[in-house]
Amino acid sequence: MTVPNFTLSRDAYGQLVVTSRNGERHTGVVPVRAFPIGAPDDGIALVNAEGHEVGWVNRLADLPPEIGRLVEEELASREFMPEIEKILEVSSFACPSTWQVATNRGNAALILKGEEDIRRLSQTRLLIADSHGIQFLVRDIGTLDRHSRKLLDRFL
Repeated sequence: MTVPNFTLSRDAYGQLVVTSRNGERHTGVVPVRAFPIGAPDDGIALVNAEGHEVGWVNRLADLPPEIGRLVEEELASREFMPEIEKILEVSSFACPSTWQVATNRGNAALILKGEEDIRRLSQTRLLIADSHGIQFLVRDIGTLDRHSRKLLDRFL
């Protein structure tokens, strides 16, 4: 476990507060992942309301448990990236099209404005942006069922 050069707490309003070793306090701090898809638990910046980095976490697992819990809670409240587990139906193979998908957070409908909204992150990983700006992750194309892969191939 690494001892960070700051302490982390919540104020009376529930906002994160970073206090550096020299006593400087920063209120309203938010954690931001450097690599949210590829290495979500490595490289987390603690950014103040002005957008300046006031703390850095190399690895989430290296933090003391109470600080790690606060960072994880804040990240969970801010991040929403459902993972597509199955593509149930596609309204049209021309864009825009409405997709009915099963995700790790339940069934959802997303509107794909254009094929350029499907971004390949790696050979097997995709990020799909819907018309409302929600990012859907396909962690591994190979784990999708045959029907889902067939529908997806029409757009790739």
